[in-house]
Amino acid sequence: MQELKAKIRESLAAVLPVTAIVMLLCITITPMPTGTLMLFLMGAFLLIVGMGLFTLGADMAMMPIGEKVGIQLTKSKRMGIIALSCFIIGVIITIAEPDLTVLAAQTPGVPDMIIILSVAAGVGVFLVVAFFRNLFGWNLSRILLICYILVFVLAIFVPENFIAVAFDSGGVTTGPMTVPFIMALGIGLSAVGRNKSTGGDENFGLIALCSIGPILSVMILGLVYQADGGTYTAVSIPDINSTRDLWMQFQDSFAGYAIEVATALLPILAFFFVFQIAFLRLRRKQILKILVGVLYTFAGLTLFLTGVNVGFMPAGSFLGSEMAGLSFNWILIPLGMVLGFFLVKAEPAVAVLNKQVEDISGGVISQKLMMTGLSIGMSISVGLAMIRVLTGISIFWFLVPGYAIALGLSFVVPRIFTSIAFDSGGVASGPMTATFLLPFAMGACEAVGGNILTDAFGVVAMVAMTPLIIIQLIGLAYKFKTAAQRKKPPVAEIADEEILDLSKED
Repeated sequence: MQELKAKIRESLAAVLPVTAIVMLLCITITPMPTGTLMLFLMGAFLLIVGMGLFTLGADMAMMPIGEKVGIQLTKSKRMGIIALSCFIIGVIITIAEPDLTVLAAQTPGVPDMIIILSVAAGVGVFLVVAFFRNLFGWNLSRILLICYILVFVLAIFVPENFIAVAFDSGGVTTGPMTVPFIMALGIGLSAVGRNKSTGGDENFGLIALCSIGPILSVMILGLVYQADGGTYTAVSIPDINSTRDLWMQFQDSFAGYAIEVATALLPILAFFFVFQIAFLRLRRKQILKILVGVLYTFAGLTLFLTGVNVGFMPAGSFLGSEMAGLSFNWILIPLGMVLGFFLVKAEPAVAVLNKQVEDISGGVISQKLMMTGLSIGMSISVGLAMIRVLTGISIFWFLVPGYAIALGLSFVVPRIFTSIAFDSGGVASGPMTATFLLPFAMGACEAVGGNILTDAFGVVAMVAMTPLIIIQLIGLAYKFKTAAQRKKPPVAEIADEEILDLSKED
């Protein structure tokens, strides 16, 4: 119970700043209908409780399951079986990802399931690549360089409407369901790697590679699939006339999201029980703890998704539309940056990543340092996304130089910072981005008469890109600081030299 209270306090501290900013906007430049505001506040409450339950459940169940499955896979001598298992895990966990469902539902012109299956296949293939990277000690920077060159070459031939969606799919794939499991799987798989002198970077990088797969697969889909030119449906703002109407909005959605989360968790649980019966044979007490953790995860994610979809999505769309309609709509840029700075703190998978980074790095890369870097990166990315919405500038003017800088830095910073940076890019673009920032950008884009698919889509891609640069810049600063400290003689040596000099004077 104490652990749950601590997790809820952490989620309260993460959600309150965003809530306060929205409240301030409501009483100043963008007055919000009372019903929409009440939806948002109720959603914020569900976010706080849900995020607390989810992070506790991830610690108790998702992380142990992923790690134990990873360790067991490394014990097999059959590379084909391991590769097939990694592919199946990647497909199952991706289809289960709620963020992907949100993005697919908001993508006009392509059936939801076609988008979801394409992305799932991409994740499955690159999870296999991630395994072989651990097995043979492949350099992550070189793999990323080759893959992103391929991405940008393919982008030349892909229809424009698919570009932003492809990059966004890479971001939303690594959400609250995927991240804890895949990160823990990475810890387990790292035991098989040949290169053990990498300073812990073999524990990271799986999310980075799993973010590339969806980009490539959706681009390939764009080359072979003829979209039907569907129309974008704006986020509806429900009429709330009473507290009963308010409650009914959430009550009608609870069952749907509960089924969605249960459908996501059941394949993972089934996969675990197969391993338990065939290989693991854990004690009853360990299994019971994992099952309790799964229940926490189920309850937490259900509350979280209901809160963000029912409460935050209409509020985000309304705020974006109202701000863009102002005579001084340039205010979208600074206010978007402020929202982005605090919004990333409410991403459930961010807390999981930051804790694991601190644990594996032995405290050298603290949770506070990671959160500061991610907040700055998120702030910059939302600001750039709002510039795109207002001006219609092509996303390539931001992604090409951004990824060029990120990939260039990967060859000069310590390897662990590169692995963490590319992982954090995927983690930062979670459900809060998909259900608040994306509708925020869509509402603003619609208000200024822009193209939703080319100007609003892409905000997730921007959010996924900037942390790659910020976290690696932190790594570069750490490298210079460490080098400077090594050049300084120890205090004891300085003292001895001073004593020697004094004795000579005597």
